[in-house]
Amino acid sequence: METRTLGRTGLAVSVLGFGCGAVGGLMVRGNLADQERAVARAVELGINYFDTAAMYGNGESERNLGRVIKSLKPDIVVGTKVRVPDGERSRVGAAIAASLEASLQRLQLDHVDLFQLHNHITADGGDGGFTPETVLGEVAPEFERLREQGKSRFCGITAVGDTPALHSVVDARAFDTAQVSYNLLNPSAGAAVSPAYPAHDFGDLLAHTKSAEMGVINIRVLAAGALSGTEERHPLGSPSVEPIGSGGSYRTDVERAQRLEPLIREGQSTRNRHALDQQGAAVARRARSARRIAARLCRRATLRGAA
Repeated sequence: METRTLGRTGLAVSVLGFGCGAVGGLMVRGNLADQERAVARAVELGINYFDTAAMYGNGESERNLGRVIKSLKPDIVVGTKVRVPDGERSRVGAAIAASLEASLQRLQLDHVDLFQLHNHITADGGDGGFTPETVLGEVAPEFERLREQGKSRFCGITAVGDTPALHSVVDARAFDTAQVSYNLLNPSAGAAVSPAYPAHDFGDLLAHTKSAEMGVINIRVLAAGALSGTEERHPLGSPSVEPIGSGGSYRTDVERAQRLEPLIREGQSTRNRHALDQQGAAVARRARSARRIAARLCRRATLRGAA
């Protein structure tokens, strides 16, 4: 398993993380034995970043992950999140502190490695989100206070919302990490797209996170499963999923994903050819080696005969 340094945190994390959300559903609705077995196997394979949130299953994800951590005692990096509800907007700092306390109780930990804002970041604070001014003026100071208390090591954001607002918060360098939506259906966080592109334009957000030395956690890599090319959901997964930054609906995302099938078939064909080429090269190397060995044996036999 490859590892990478998560931005300026210095944390060495696996390139693949273990998502404990409701989209996949295992850590929310799964069998307890299956949950422990899955986490144990992931750790065995080198996965060391586990991502959860208070809102996943209304705390069930954190509770189940905490139980497994207590049982296995793995050496892992744990990240969780807080979503401040509309009714708590008059007391943002207190709501954040109370949420982290509850998360720590469910996780059975005295601190988390990464504490992240789950609310969207929007220009007007709509859609259950916060404006950049609130994020930088109220959220960031409270996160820093909790860090100073030893309840979290690093802090981050979920980079979903209005693009200029996201850029503003990232450029302020007030947070250590960002969860960024980036996949085949919407690569705009890392590349320019046309004005008519059928998805939210994140405006090369990854260039901003790189400049701010923020660690990036890639979310919705498979567009919540749409890139499988089917609308069928696993029994443990959320029966319906709202896209993040891609199409207008999960069905739309699936339809767009299905258009990639010819590329997948070609890619498979290319891999097969590559495998055959590799096999052919290996055979050629073995043949050359055999010829060299045979030549050495012949020379030795000639020398012995001359003697």
